[in-house]
Amino acid sequence: MTDEILFEVRGAAAVATLNRPEALNAVTLGMIHAYHPQLDLWADDPAIRAVVVRGAGERAFSAGGDIRALWDGGPGSEITRAFFRDEYRLNHRIFHYPKPYVALMDGITMGGGVGMSVHGSHRIASEATMFAMPETGIGLFPDVGGAYFLPRLPGETGMYMAMTGARFRAADCVHARICDVYVPAAKHDALIEALAGGESVDGAIEHLAEDSGGAPLTVHEVEIDRCFAGDSLEAIGHALKAEGTEWAEHTLEVMAAKSPTSQKIAFRQLREGRELSFDECMVMEYRMSQHVMAGHDFFEGVRTTVIDRDDAPEWRPATLAELDTAAVDAYFAPLGDNDLTFPGAGSA
Repeated sequence: MTDEILFEVRGAAAVATLNRPEALNAVTLGMIHAYHPQLDLWADDPAIRAVVVRGAGERAFSAGGDIRALWDGGPGSEITRAFFRDEYRLNHRIFHYPKPYVALMDGITMGGGVGMSVHGSHRIASEATMFAMPETGIGLFPDVGGAYFLPRLPGETGMYMAMTGARFRAADCVHARICDVYVPAAKHDALIEALAGGESVDGAIEHLAEDSGGAPLTVHEVEIDRCFAGDSLEAIGHALKAEGTEWAEHTLEVMAAKSPTSQKIAFRQLREGRELSFDECMVMEYRMSQHVMAGHDFFEGVRTTVIDRDDAPEWRPATLAELDTAAVDAYFAPLGDNDLTFPGAGSA
């Protein structure tokens, strides 16, 4: 047990609270190790009809994983193996959870927080929701199941999010089917109480949900689908240049600041993920994570954004042109006996 994550049972509802508000509820390995077995216990408890997960404080559901701990560990360290392995196994448990799993995505929801929420059966946006997958900007890739859920968003929304780190508010999250409904934060306690009293999850949510309003995403949705449908990252770049609009030029500028390696492998990750099961996506992502953790760009990305905060990353290689097919292939190579497996379920 750790006070970084709190557990409570209220009648027919179990509530998990990510409890690191000073760190925007960033997910630690200790939180993962506490949460997974608790979910198992709740799954086996016939008195528990639904699980609710929320974040402490007013700013974030969870802003991501504890990347500082990974940076401190260094390339190829034990924590870089254990963190991704155990985090992905938790994501797998949430995706396959046998009971309603309600994520109150109130505030910043990114990275590891996405893995804690978006794979659940019921995803709730609030007026404070700010959802993003910014990993290509820190030398990583949109993991925690991004290979599965991003390609299944409408059109090319997922590829656009992965390549740019675009931030979506509540209306965009509902429109893009990242979240199921919008429920104002002031009603979240009422939702929990309704579930505690035995009301059905769908009925309780329907009673409290409100219109999320117009989605700003719709302004550029046609352009996103047109430009990000290419069969290569280079094709996306050419399409954006041909578009010739202020939006397209800004999008190119945003993408130019990301790690070229991260963009290349994320493009392939999402295109392959369209045809894979969730479990297969997680096995692929674990392979990618371990190859990334043995390299340079992730640690450079964390240095420039978290450690030194100089916003001046030196990516290696520095351009897309320096990455050939073999270099990209290496990030998807199997890990042999170290490949990800799911205890009790076998490997994908």
